[in-house]
Parts: sequence; C-alpha cells; structure tokens
Amino acid sequence: MRRAAEPGWARAYRTVTTVWLASKLLTLAVNAVTFPRLRPAPLPARGPRVSLLIPARNEAGNLPVTLPGVLAQGAHEVIVLDDGSTDGTGEVARRLGARVIAGEARPDGWHGKPWACQQLLRAAVGDVLVFTDADVTWHAGALGGLLRELNASGADLLSVQPRQVNRTPGERILTPLVDAAVLSYFPFPLLRMQPQHPLATIANGQVMAYRRAALIRVGGYAAVRAQVLEDTVMARLLAQLGLQVTTVMGRGCISVRMYRSYPASVAGFGKNALPIHLNSRVLMTFSVLLHLLGHTLPWVLPVPNRRALRAASLLERLVVNVIAGRRAPADLAEGLLGPLTPLLALPVYRRAMRPRVTWKGREYRQ
Repeated sequence: MRRAAEPGWARAYRTVTTVWLASKLLTLAVNAVTFPRLRPAPLPARGPRVSLLIPARNEAGNLPVTLPGVLAQGAHEVIVLDDGSTDGTGEVARRLGARVIAGEARPDGWHGKPWACQQLLRAAVGDVLVFTDADVTWHAGALGGLLRELNASGADLLSVQPRQVNRTPGERILTPLVDAAVLSYFPFPLLRMQPQHPLATIANGQVMAYRRAALIRVGGYAAVRAQVLEDTVMARLLAQLGLQVTTVMGRGCISVRMYRSYPASVAGFGKNALPIHLNSRVLMTFSVLLHLLGHTLPWVLPVPNRRALRAASLLERLVVNVIAGRRAPADLAEGLLGPLTPLLALPVYRRAMRPRVTWKGREYRQ
C-alpha cells in the first residue's frame, strides 16, 4: 500500500532538524579528538614575566576561595583591582597577599569590566598578561600549563574554558551550556584556520592570556570599551589584525563556579545572550525556536525524527561534559535536563530582549 506523501511542514522540519543534529554530532566528534586540554606543568626556568590580573567588584565571598590558588602559581605579580566594591573586597585581597589597586571612576562611554582591565593593563609590568575573573580557581601547575600551551600554539591571545563546578540543582540547569555552546557549534580546526575569520574566533573572558605586545597593538581594552561581550569582540579584533587567537579547555587545571542559583544564571546569561547572537534579536529568536523544535517538541508531539532527536537531547550534554572533564555521576546526569533546557532558558532570552540590562549594580544599553 502506498504511503501518503509527507506534508510540507514535516519535510521542512525533518530537513532542518537533520542538518542541525548532524552538524552538532559531527562537531562534538571532531572536538572530542582535537580540542586541546590544559595540563599542569612547572613554570619554565627562563620564562617570560607573567602578570596575573583580577578585576574584582564585590568579590569578598569568592576571593578567600580562589585567590590563594592564583598567588601560589609563581607569577611575577598578582594584582587585584577593587572596582568600587562595597563589601570589603580590597581588604580581603590585601590580607591574602595580593597587591591591590583602587579602581578609578569610570569614564563616560566605558563599561565596567573593560575599564577595570584597562587600569590593570596600565599597572602591570609582565610580558604575558593574564586576566582572570575572581570566581576562577587555579590549581597546581596551571600557569605552567598555560604558558606551555601559549608557546606551543604560537597564540597572541590564549583563552581558557574553565571546568564548570556546579554543586546545587539550580546551578546545573543553565551554567553547563557555556561548554555546550563552544563544543557543539565550533569545531576546533575551524577556530585555527588561517586567516582566522571573525565569526570563527571565540574567547572566554574568565581567563584571557595575552602577549603584551598584541594587547598594546590592538589598543588595549579601549578597543572594546563599550562592549558587554568584550572577550569575543577583542578576539575578533586581534584576528582582524592577523594575530593568533586560540582557546583551550581548563579541565583539572582551571575551574570556575560562575553562579550559585538558577536566578543568578538567568541574570548572568541574560546579559550576554544578545551579543552572543551578534546583537540580532531576529537571530536570537530563531535560535530559541530551533532549540525548542529540536530538543523539546519531540517529547510532546509525534514529529518526524523524534526518536533521533530525543536521543540527541539526552546525550548532547552528557558528551559535552565528558569532553570538558565533568565526569562525576551528578555531572553526567545533567543530560536528563536536555528536553527541558530550552524551556528553562526562556527567561534568559526574555531578559536579553530588553533595551537595557543590569549587572553588578550597573545598567547597560543593548
């Protein structure tokens, strides 16, 4: 008996989801083999002077956990910039042994983090300048491993994707998507193609290691003074100048606990979602719909490809976590959130659609 012709909407759905699923599976397979992982190493005997630089705003709760590991790396200097904190951040950092400088008033036209980093650039003397967030933990041998990777890659900017540390259920809902966004959509060989295309150039502002000459050449952080997503924009500017940009997974060397709850994740990702989508609300809306159609709809309606899409929605985050070095049972169980993640991410996109976003007490126009 002859089968009825497939409706047009079903053919379109099958085509779009098949291409999307196949591209993500291929990217994950490539990155499982090629994406570099940071490994601990001793500091080179005659290595460059390294400045470890921490912009900090109201980080008194994080610094007692993270700053000792930074200080133990053996860098030439560790500088914390106290960016107008009201919780004693500067006093905590000074007591732990870091050099602390007080942030100056933010000039018109500057966003908070680029201005803090620009001041750290002016204060630092290192040949390699490593900007690292206050919630990032550095483990033994991390700086030696980073310098080894910087030299091996020949990069002018090496950023690190820290291993995500999530302890509460609320943290696990959205925060691991940082790794998924990189590992599922950016095959590493594409990131290293020469010349580097701006749209295939990424960076993670949680750890950014520059050769000083490269950062000076691009104009320092003044080049991204009004950017919310200053890390990726900086990486693209460097690539446009013909400089080398690359990234590495932090694995057991560098880790981060970004947000402590689901509402905090919504606030944090809501700040970055629009610039991640090239400041296009149309592109962001398309992304939302695609993830709903590919991850959630197959569980509630008998759509084409539903078995393959159900499997993918459960397996993608599991595979991402394995590549990123998150292999504890609770980490692997996050794959069960796959079908629900697009729904749970809707508040992020609603926040990102607003003309203004607020972060750490400051308001920014989008």
